[in-house]
Amino acid sequence: MKAITPLLLCTLAGLAQAHITLDQPEAPAGTSYRAVFKVGHGCEGGAATKEIVVTLPEGLRGAKPMPHAGWTLTTKRRALKTPYESHGKPVTDELAEVRWTANGEANYLDDAWYDEFVLRASLPAEPGELWFKVRQVCTQGEWNWADIPAADKPAPRAPAVKLTVKPAAATAGHMH
Repeated sequence: MKAITPLLLCTLAGLAQAHITLDQPEAPAGTSYRAVFKVGHGCEGGAATKEIVVTLPEGLRGAKPMPHAGWTLTTKRRALKTPYESHGKPVTDELAEVRWTANGEANYLDDAWYDEFVLRASLPAEPGELWFKVRQVCTQGEWNWADIPAADKPAPRAPAVKLTVKPAAATAGHMH
């Protein structure tokens, strides 16, 4: 039994790490947020990652991805259901998808390596959960981290990346 326990623990630890996560999984409502997507492994069989595709949840404002050296950055936009004004200009669409694609084999993210992909956005004013769907394309196969957990179902094998938007912190009164 003692020989099995360390193996079982290693297996369970591997499963716990077997997804893409956010560096900061919680943030206050209405603030600017730096989403750092941590990629800690490749696909099954040790295949290297060659593309990361993040689908942004609705409700983020002014999202901007960070370029990644050795990778090509492309984006897609979607029309807003409710346009708004920012800095005196109407905003009628928002960033919907960010795609980082490795510029050739030399830039692939090996299964044994770790990397981060970053974007910045303003969070909604209301607290709640935001789910980022992340597709990890590898040299062989892919992970589609897009399953949103439900209370009445078992934990998904490939969960989407969750950001918990907390109530905004109360501001202290002015001192005279």
